[in-house]
Amino acid sequence: MFLAEEAQTIDWKALLETILNWCTSTGIKLIIGLLFLFIIFKITNMLTKKLYRHLQKKQADETLSRVGTQAIRIVLKLVALICFVGYIGIETASITALIASIGVSLGLALQGSLSNFAGGIIIIAMRPFRIGDKITTNGETGTVEDIHMFYTVLVTADNKVVHVPNGSLANNVIVNTSTKETRRVEVVMSISYDTDLNKATEVIQQVCKQNSLIFTDPEPFVGIREYAGSSVDLNIRVWCNNCDYWTIHNYLLVEIKKAFDENQIEIPFNQLEVAIKNKE
Repeated sequence: MFLAEEAQTIDWKALLETILNWCTSTGIKLIIGLLFLFIIFKITNMLTKKLYRHLQKKQADETLSRVGTQAIRIVLKLVALICFVGYIGIETASITALIASIGVSLGLALQGSLSNFAGGIIIIAMRPFRIGDKITTNGETGTVEDIHMFYTVLVTADNKVVHVPNGSLANNVIVNTSTKETRRVEVVMSISYDTDLNKATEVIQQVCKQNSLIFTDPEPFVGIREYAGSSVDLNIRVWCNNCDYWTIHNYLLVEIKKAFDENQIEIPFNQLEVAIKNKE
């Protein structure tokens, strides 16, 4: 009974001295360390933002500028965090060993994420596309808005945001329609078998000449694509600046139809003839 009462007795004086000693030693170091860590984080954010703006003024590559400043920010913050841990008296060697063991476990559990990380490094190094380019990959088409270490952000024509994993990007076909300054526009128009082929070709050539955005060198091409079941399909190919692609594509479809109507050139459509036989 005496031992139980003695165990329940608390030496408040010793406890208070312990708390005061901790506050005057480790507590103050902890507060100072957190304060410096906060200041270093703020300075790191400010410096990396200034670096990014400076690179933009120098017209540096947008992809490397954005991803590079992000990587510098992360590295500097990690270094500051490790210094903070060492300052407050925690053994950094044991923490390093713990991080290594956790890293191995996470590496086995997150193989897909590591694949995306490796894909991000490949994309940044090889640069098959840049921020602002229009690409098609994995069945998705959009403009590259941002490139992160694990995924790439695309914005589609109808303003949807698509996050594509970098692992699949690095291991699949990427069609970049923004790399070249010029681009070929190709449309198909159909005429009936009764139409004069030379007249139809001349009408299409006149439509192409009327638009100054269409290049004369290489000159527009009009040829037979195939003899279909109810029509002769004509292939029209013209060259223009990359930025004018959809303008010219729509122009050809609209203006060739108008020119065909003015020149009584028939655009055929599928028809079904039904014959009824009277046995009587």
